[in-house]
Amino acid sequence: MMRIFASLIFMISALSPQAFTSEKFMLPRDYNHLKTTVVTDTSQPGLQSNVISEIRLQGDTSWVWLGTGRGLSRVKDSLNIETFFTSSELTNGSTTGGYFPVGGVSAIAVRGDTLFAAFATSENDFPIGKGVVYTPNTGAEFPVWTYYDQPVDHPEAETFPWGGIGYVQGLPISVEEYNVTYDASIGNGYVWIASWAGGLRRYKISDGSWERVPTPEDDQLTLITCADSSYEMVDGKKILKNFYMNPRDPIDGGNHNHKTFSVLTYKDTIWVGTANGINRGIIGGQGCVDWQHYAYPFENLSGNFVVSIARQDWKGQRIIWAATLNADDPTEQRGVSYTLNDGGTWHNALVGERVYNVYARDSLVFASSAKGLWKSIDGQNWALFKPAKNVTPLQGDETLSSEVYSVALDERVYYNGPVLWIGTGDGVARSSDLDGSNWEIYRADFDPEKIYAYPNPFSPNSHNVLEGDGYVRFHLGNVASLDVEMAIYNFAMENVHNVTFNRQKPATGSIKWNGKDGSGRLVDNGVYFVKLKYSQNVNAPPSDHWLKLIVVK
Repeated sequence: MMRIFASLIFMISALSPQAFTSEKFMLPRDYNHLKTTVVTDTSQPGLQSNVISEIRLQGDTSWVWLGTGRGLSRVKDSLNIETFFTSSELTNGSTTGGYFPVGGVSAIAVRGDTLFAAFATSENDFPIGKGVVYTPNTGAEFPVWTYYDQPVDHPEAETFPWGGIGYVQGLPISVEEYNVTYDASIGNGYVWIASWAGGLRRYKISDGSWERVPTPEDDQLTLITCADSSYEMVDGKKILKNFYMNPRDPIDGGNHNHKTFSVLTYKDTIWVGTANGINRGIIGGQGCVDWQHYAYPFENLSGNFVVSIARQDWKGQRIIWAATLNADDPTEQRGVSYTLNDGGTWHNALVGERVYNVYARDSLVFASSAKGLWKSIDGQNWALFKPAKNVTPLQGDETLSSEVYSVALDERVYYNGPVLWIGTGDGVARSSDLDGSNWEIYRADFDPEKIYAYPNPFSPNSHNVLEGDGYVRFHLGNVASLDVEMAIYNFAMENVHNVTFNRQKPATGSIKWNGKDGSGRLVDNGVYFVKLKYSQNVNAPPSDHWLKLIVVK
């Protein structure tokens, strides 16, 4: 199992845990090849990455927090986005001065004014946890952020304090490699984090301490940790009986259920998704947890990799949703699993679809997937959104990505009506129409006034893949042209492709090329010259602009 998934890269290209990686957290190729201007604040304007893996709304403010491939960003209002500066010199337990760890954001949790974010990167194809930040006062003019190294254990530890009641035995996890935090949830005085090799852990808000949290072993249907009868005295310590925390693979004596992907808390309940199903826990008075474990094939989950969990409350009924992937058993399938009775029975939907995230609000359920964004009002009938597109004349734009990694429904009063946010590999998009007929798209704008192609070099096999084709996008600078004629020539100056974009038509979208010639064949690797001819300009005379583009398949 470890080697099967070890080649997956962090965040459209890494973060491999078992070494499976939840691809929604993977850091794809980033196009930010231009330097930004250093300012005296702790943030800089705009996005620094087009990869948006996490979206979280902050209370009643206008703020929307974005986990990106190059750090933590915030939408401050309907027009402005900022990205916080990073530093490689943060020390464990220190205040950060508003700087954050270097890397992509793999998890965000928000509750009231409290915010928690986890960071990760990869080295030599190994996913690495780069630490976490926490603040209880995002609403302050200058919030106090605390940084912690990726939580690990002392390498010689054999037992770990647990739940104010005793100790648990376990394998110490003493390194950051494969120890990446994929999800977090705030509740019951803790920040609960789901890390791959690090397992389930929690941060106690009152004193800043960390604690490992035991979950059932693979073959356990229940794990009771709140009863005195579950413990025995060993060398003067009250030890949880017949239990050992070990996130290694079962062939090495470990448990897939100790590798955690997702977590959700509310009131006295916690749900945790792992590489061996889903676990429902009831939190005791001192913080101990009694668990019920649900796993395929004993339960009707579609698959045992549970990479996202969401809660829906509608008309007095609570529904728990889970994005589930196939793991060891060849009969498992990708899809969405849900329960109407807190795990008593499970049902499946979107079977066969690779779902990254599930989000529920009132009667609506959204699933972010490899094919795009799905919406349902009953859990069984689903509608697939078209890729996000801005159809406003002269502002035509689109997300050149079929995949949607994250979604949030924003019903706060700031926008005077419900707003839908989605995160893709090609920026974040916002629609005031819950059917997604028109979108405002935000992405990294490396130089607003210049004309350029990106990515460059360009691979039609891997860059900006939309409905099977990869695209290079052309940034038009600040010229408002009604029509754009594009002609592409090979190195011998032989014409290979011609097209005219009418920017007044809603269907036009971005100025782009899929790397194919006039006959629909992918061009050969090499250097190409692109002529963009602006005509009928609103704010400039007609003119030609030449660009050099490298194609590498």
